[in-house]
Amino acid sequence: MGRPSAFKLDVVSIRMVKDVPIASEHPISKPEDAIHLVGQTLCEMDREMVCVINLKKNGIPINCNFASVGALDYAMLHPRELLKSSILSNAAEIILVHNHPSGSLVPSKEDVAMTARMQKITELMQIPLLDHIIVAGDNSRYFSFRDKGVVKNPKVYFETNYEYLDWNKSAIAERRDSR
Repeated sequence: MGRPSAFKLDVVSIRMVKDVPIASEHPISKPEDAIHLVGQTLCEMDREMVCVINLKKNGIPINCNFASVGALDYAMLHPRELLKSSILSNAAEIILVHNHPSGSLVPSKEDVAMTARMQKITELMQIPLLDHIIVAGDNSRYFSFRDKGVVKNPKVYFETNYEYLDWNKSAIAERRDSR
């Protein structure tokens, strides 16, 4: 069996497409500011939607991305989808906002787990998650994970001495053996 004569690899490009603007030049410094931008739109939806508001370091919105459209009582979320627009926008910080069509502001177990996961991942990416806000009903009330003390932006420290890295030697050996 010979080698293929030509090796082909598709080249792809990733581009952001701008839609109609809804953001402003006013910094977001509290949950009400974020809700003012996207809350009403989310509350009008008949299914869960998750919005990522990408911010400059001074809190001024760069853009927002409706990253997930789900079903009546859940939205499928993956951190890479939530962070895609943030990376492409050179965001310094992000805020997540999503709706509960049921009208309940109580976060689900999945909401809490995603918030915890995103805190860790965004810290690693150095694009801190400032808040995760749930809106419902007529947009007059909300639940803010930051206001409840859940979003704390834990600092992640990286080892600088390779001798102290905790390599899982059995996992490395298993990978090497399976090749």
